Amino acid sequence: MQFVRYNGGSGPTMGIKERSKIYSVADLPAGEPSFEDLTNRRYLDRVRDGVRNGALSDRDEDDVDLLAPVPRPGKIVCAGLNYRDHAEEQNEEIPERPILFSKAPTTVTNPNSPIVHPDGEQVDYEVELAAVIGRFAKDIDEDEVSDYIAGYTVLNDVSGRDAQFSDGQFFRGKSYDTFSPMGPTLVAGSDYDPNAVDVELRVDGETKQSSNTRQFIFDVPELVSFISQNMTLRPGDVISTGTPGGVGIFRDPVDLLEPGQVCEAEIEGIGTLTNPVVES
Repeated sequence: MQFVRYNGGSGPTMGIKERSKIYSVADLPAGEPSFEDLTNRRYLDRVRDGVRNGALSDRDEDDVDLLAPVPRPGKIVCAGLNYRDHAEEQNEEIPERPILFSKAPTTVTNPNSPIVHPDGEQVDYEVELAAVIGRFAKDIDEDEVSDYIAGYTVLNDVSGRDAQFSDGQFFRGKSYDTFSPMGPTLVAGSDYDPNAVDVELRVDGETKQSSNTRQFIFDVPELVSFISQNMTLRPGDVISTGTPGGVGIFRDPVDLLEPGQVCEAEIEGIGTLTNPVVES
């Protein structure tokens, strides 16, 4: 089930996307959902019934502006080097446990909104599957993880390579404003398998990254369980699961983003996240 956050005319609201229609979840007696609601099968069944029974008002998708599903996460926790093909392109050994870093919550921007290219920075793309936490999670086992996930979305982990490499750590280079485009949908429900979906990124229509989450070194249950052993996860926190091979900085020749280009980050079952690149 594809949830979307969008500008409904009187402010941001939530809906369900089916084909080319957006159905207003606010029409339900309970109103708009919390992230915890999205972990509740009974709630999801009520939403599904509302769409099928015509109880929810609808609008054409082209008539609304989609917004990031999580506008201001409490935290964004990212996995580095979590695809085998990405490790291979760097000639890196497979890590024995997840490598984690963070991005500032203020990096989040909407579908179709610009990625702002800082002057003089080397700006790179990284398509990633992101899991949104729906319930407080601490010290959870791998077989419990699915009960704590509100849904999955696309995150483009845009990276400033100059800052990243000169600092010797990731936070500044990953945290420029607009460096976490997110969307276009948030897929909820146990029928979505995050560990077996196609992942692709295109720049101006040319494919740069193409892989499948079967290439994960640590799958979603392993990754979220590991993170929860080290910190408390709260509803609305975002776990970004790493990027596959093909990033611009490791291409020969190096092939980075420039103002005027357009990024399309696509994940099977979620949709395509499109963002133009503009000058600062």
